[in-house]
Amino acid sequence: MFKPVESKVNFPELEKRILTFWRERRIFERSVEERKEAPLFVLYEGPPTANASPGVHHVLSRVFKDVIPRYKTMKGYCTPRKAGWDTHGLPVELEIERELGFSSKAEIEAYGVSQFNARCRESVFRYQREWEEVTERIGFWLDMEHPYITLDNSYIESCWWVIKQLWEKGLIYQGYKVTP
Repeated sequence: MFKPVESKVNFPELEKRILTFWRERRIFERSVEERKEAPLFVLYEGPPTANASPGVHHVLSRVFKDVIPRYKTMKGYCTPRKAGWDTHGLPVELEIERELGFSSKAEIEAYGVSQFNARCRESVFRYQREWEEVTERIGFWLDMEHPYITLDNSYIESCWWVIKQLWEKGLIYQGYKVTP
C-alpha cells in the first residue's frame, strides 16, 4: 500500500511527483466541483502585471492569498479562485519606453500612440508561461484557464458599469482636497 520511505529525499523529484498527482487527478478542480452546492467563497486574485518575471515578493504574496481559500475549502465552502492579469498601467509603459529608448512623452507621440499601445499590449503576456509555472510550483491553486484580463472590453465595461451604479446611488462626488 505504501512505498518505503527513502533515507535521502530528492526534493526536485518529489515536487514533480506531487505536481503530477495534482494535475492528473484534477485536485483543485475537484475541490471546487465537489462543493458546488456549498456556501460560496470566491477569490478574485489581485492580478500581477505579467510583463516581468515573478520575484520572491510575488511568491510571498501568493502564499498569503492562498491561505484563506484553503481554510475556507477545509471548512466546507465552495471556493473558486479566479486568476487575473493586470495589463494596464505605468509598469507596462515604462518597460516599453526602456525597450524603445524613450524618455519623454514627445518621443511616444512621434513614434505613434496607437503603435506604442500595441507594443504595450504585446508585452503584457511575454512572461505569462513563467508566471503560470511558478504559480503551479508553489501550489497556488487558481483557475488559470479562465482568467480575467484588464485589457478585455468586458472587464473594462464592467468597471464602468460599477462606477455608474455608484454614481446613481450618490456614492461618488467631485471634490477638492489640499494635500501636502
